[in-house]
Amino acid sequence: MSDDDVDMTAKRSDALGRRQLGGGRLGTYTVLGAACGVVPLPWVPDATARRVRGALVHDLTSRHGLSVTPEARAVLVEPAGTEGPRGVFSQGMTFAVSKVLGRFGPLALIGPVRSALGTFVLGHLLQRYLETARTARSVRIDVEEARRVRRAIDQALLYALTTDAHASREDPPFAPEDLRDQGDQVVDGVLISIASVPGWLVRRLDAAFDEVLASVRA
Repeated sequence: MSDDDVDMTAKRSDALGRRQLGGGRLGTYTVLGAACGVVPLPWVPDATARRVRGALVHDLTSRHGLSVTPEARAVLVEPAGTEGPRGVFSQGMTFAVSKVLGRFGPLALIGPVRSALGTFVLGHLLQRYLETARTARSVRIDVEEARRVRRAIDQALLYALTTDAHASREDPPFAPEDLRDQGDQVVDGVLISIASVPGWLVRRLDAAFDEVLASVRA
């Protein structure tokens, strides 16, 4: 391989690295999204979530040399989905119900988990769309394109959690000789299952997103 070929390969790898958000960076946005759900005030969680997701969307699209119109950004970052911000009364009722459920221990985590999951799914699938599915030549993402992508993201999450999707299973780890006692086997099985959830969800999300995107219209 000539020096020119090596230099070209290095440039392509560097460009790809700049386009990709990376698991660590997306993980940081996910944690910030979770923090938004902790704020014990009505309307504040959704407002802060929009800020975090807005930064995530800009980070992703700018890495691909794209711009997003304000209307398109609003559609992509809205926690309530493509129909726009929820009404003041609706947000207030959601806050009240969350406070009541929060009295019952683990259910208090519903807000942070929902916000974290929404942030992660938005970042992961938007990146997948930009890298594998976007065919438009325009350097600007308008509201129609954003609405189509957002609907595909929302449907993919729903399908991933409620229906069978291809490539959703992963072969369990196999040791040539199992030297664990029965207690270790049980505990290891539970912990390994928990650790496999993110990968399981990502595989199902990718398969569901690829299936629904072609049929979704703005």
